[in-house]
Amino acid sequence: MNGGHLLVEGLVSHGVNTAFAVPGESYLEVLDALYEKSDKIRLVGCRQEGGAAYMAEAYGRLTGQPGICFVTRGPGATNASIGVHTAAQGSTPLILFIGQVPTSHLGYEAFQEMDYTAFFGGIAKWVTEITHPDQIPEVINKAFKIATSDRPGPVVIALPEDVLSEKTEKTIIPLEPTKDHSISEQEVQEIMTILQEAKKPVLLAGGGGWTTIGRENLCRFAEKQNLPVIVGFRRQDLMDNNSSCYAGEAGVAMPPPVRQTLDEADVILAVGVRFGEMTTNAYTLFQNQSQKILHIHASEAEFDKVVKADLHIRSNPNLAVAALLEMPSIADKKEQWREETRNRFLSTHKVPTAITGVDMAAATAYLQEVLPEDVIITNGAGNFSVWPNKFFLYGSSARLLAPQNGTMGYGVPAAISAKVAAPERVVVCFAGDGDFQMNMQELGSAMQEEAQPIVLIVNNSMYGTIRMHQERRYPERVVGTDIKNPDFVSIARAYGFYSEQVTSIDEFKAAFDNALDSKTGAVLDLIVDPEMLTPQQSITQARSRQG
Repeated sequence: MNGGHLLVEGLVSHGVNTAFAVPGESYLEVLDALYEKSDKIRLVGCRQEGGAAYMAEAYGRLTGQPGICFVTRGPGATNASIGVHTAAQGSTPLILFIGQVPTSHLGYEAFQEMDYTAFFGGIAKWVTEITHPDQIPEVINKAFKIATSDRPGPVVIALPEDVLSEKTEKTIIPLEPTKDHSISEQEVQEIMTILQEAKKPVLLAGGGGWTTIGRENLCRFAEKQNLPVIVGFRRQDLMDNNSSCYAGEAGVAMPPPVRQTLDEADVILAVGVRFGEMTTNAYTLFQNQSQKILHIHASEAEFDKVVKADLHIRSNPNLAVAALLEMPSIADKKEQWREETRNRFLSTHKVPTAITGVDMAAATAYLQEVLPEDVIITNGAGNFSVWPNKFFLYGSSARLLAPQNGTMGYGVPAAISAKVAAPERVVVCFAGDGDFQMNMQELGSAMQEEAQPIVLIVNNSMYGTIRMHQERRYPERVVGTDIKNPDFVSIARAYGFYSEQVTSIDEFKAAFDNALDSKTGAVLDLIVDPEMLTPQQSITQARSRQG
């Protein structure tokens, strides 16, 4: 068979059943092979390569298997790079396949030619270009291994046209999965001894590679030991937020009570986190020499990269919490501390009532009442994301798909991907009006694939996050952050979605009930007060602080 068909055979042999793509003439043989294997692999056609890469990243995060994305060379690849960066910072397994010019044209600046190793080398775990179809089996096996092992992440593979059309006798036999690194009995004992002696321990959980059982065991371990749990940036779905042990998220705009908990802790048991900028509150946390840091991570490369730890343990997070769960309880000494940290977290949910427009605090509370236990929530980037990231409580079976790299436009493609992966589940996307317009064309993909989520546009007619920074640093000198929006309701209806504009909390409740009943998804345009930059600060307050 030719290289294109062999590559698709390889995907099938690795259990791939879904791929996301914007078609291109540079990989026609792959498209032809996908047509032949349409009973095995569902190809989701996307409207822009950035949206396709986002969908693949979200699919990888939700399923734990590499998200698969195909794009054409040059502009297609550069558009898709935003999803590769999202996967890198989010520790998500992803494989991006890029069509490439024929090998005989390489080095001549051919039409749409690029050096993908140079372009993606700083953000992908591995970048390679196949130069002969005989290499395809080895490259495919290596790609899946690298994308899923240690700290999961993205792999980029360039596919020259002639390699895809040339015949080969090779076949693909998937390798046996690599055995994950596991925590030892001695290391478990050492951790438990330190926790036994601690007065104010905190379990800090984050990173990629977690399974459903791993998340369940994390909660069970914390509750057995009365350990407060703080999750990393946008990792709320690692832990049942309704648990008395859940103590908040160490994310962007970290609430002072959550920071206080991390500051006061005498022991930090960090499982899976990479100590990124948000989790360390701009690298200002975990600098206390008297604070013990116990770092468990699947990749040795993460040790002491940001925070110097007292104990390094290389282990898959799921295996680590499973082993720790078997240890005897030491919960009796931690009750008061655990209760104190929980109350601090709950105090962050108190916000003023909105004077005009949709009261998003009340709207979020209503969603908490009516959404099913296994809801999937997505969001992009902007101040609007405070509602799904700081005020919604994720139960044990709920999932959050949100970008660790703070990229705008992620929420809509991620929500569509979630409906592709789990059509039976309710999927709700939070988007700002600016955020929504970065990928609203993917509503066409949703319509075509009958994978239509509910989208809530939090509309304040501005790029709210940047406006907030403008007003705080350069009050009243507003430029570039106002947005004149189109008629979102008409646009959504043109894509076959149920849609309406909402201006009050009473209207919201009725509209959301209609959205839940819709068989073709929904887009609700929620008009909110543009005066409020954040739930706690108005434009007027931001300007007065400057003086």
